[in-house]
Amino acid sequence: MNHPSYSFRADPDVPNFDDSRPLFVFDNVCVLCSSGVRFLMKHDPGGRISYTSAQDALGQALYRHYDIDMDATYLLITDGEAWSESAGYFKLAEKLGGWWRLALIGSIVPRGLADAAYRLVARNRYRWFGKTKTACELLTEEQRSRLV
Repeated sequence: MNHPSYSFRADPDVPNFDDSRPLFVFDNVCVLCSSGVRFLMKHDPGGRISYTSAQDALGQALYRHYDIDMDATYLLITDGEAWSESAGYFKLAEKLGGWWRLALIGSIVPRGLADAAYRLVARNRYRWFGKTKTACELLTEEQRSRLV
């Protein structure tokens, strides 16, 4: 995403956050997205990944910083860089390690094809999976406490 590593640190509009762990920024009104985060949290009990809502101040500031439409994709911020679409999921699998690395097999699919499939689901996610008022409706109390 054509930004120098850690460029968000110099952006006065981006609130300070602990960037020592990957940060997954997700759409908290999307049932698919929130369910995915719930699944990730359940299978990451050590808390290797941090999460924040795209609708919160930090999420909105990061989307503006990277000039990305929040409705188009999630963001994964790791090692000072932003990732999204299929590349972001592969980077997330790498960061989670362990059996998650099996997902890297999917990287054999040409990126253009994988991203096209991702965009198809992203465009239709509300229609296919629905919306909720907030991610808190789908996350447990412990999971809600892990949101940045």
